[in-house]
Amino acid sequence: MNRTVAAVLAVLCFGLVLVPSFFAPEHLSPSDLSLRYATPGGLPPFGADSMGRPLLEYAMQGSQVIALPSVLAGLIVMFMAVLGGLLACTQSHRLEAFSRGVGELLGALPRMVVVLIVALLMPADSRSLYPIAITWALLAAPGAMDEASAVASRLGGARFVEALRAHGFSRTRIYLWHIIGLNLRPVVVRQGVETLMQVVFLEIALSYLAVQDTQPSFTHGD
Repeated sequence: MNRTVAAVLAVLCFGLVLVPSFFAPEHLSPSDLSLRYATPGGLPPFGADSMGRPLLEYAMQGSQVIALPSVLAGLIVMFMAVLGGLLACTQSHRLEAFSRGVGELLGALPRMVVVLIVALLMPADSRSLYPIAITWALLAAPGAMDEASAVASRLGGARFVEALRAHGFSRTRIYLWHIIGLNLRPVVVRQGVETLMQVVFLEIALSYLAVQDTQPSFTHGD
């Protein structure tokens, strides 16, 4: 697929998730039993639930819950992936070893257990997906950093930077264009999007868990 077409489709899909979040109603519409289980044709665009309330309002509220936290989580992972790739292009072995040690420590933690602990520790009157999304992003960051570091190492790391410096390129162009733009970009974008989607499905799983146990939601106020 042409990259331009792919980018336009990605922006449209992203807009379908993000834009409705700004118009989500605080409360669902009153019940209208005459519209129970209405089809999309009877109540566009998605129909109605068992109480005759539009499913569109559910979708908009869901978008409000997940949109910004999931985007923030993706951006955190993208930033950490870039950082991991750039560290592999430096000659600071101590900094690289420290980063690897912290990454191994975070990577060894059981993600779901940590996320559930964070969800349970949040005050019941101010629950949000933000702490959970940030926690998931920090736990996912070591994997993204390792992959970006491997890509930078295959380029030659610090030797690649010095070779381009010898050809007269500035450090800004080397790091921003040659390393991040041309080589790390596919890894960074994929890792960010994967984390975004993981947070979305994580919210779905936590909400399902709360409903099954008839508990208040872990990720948003009722």
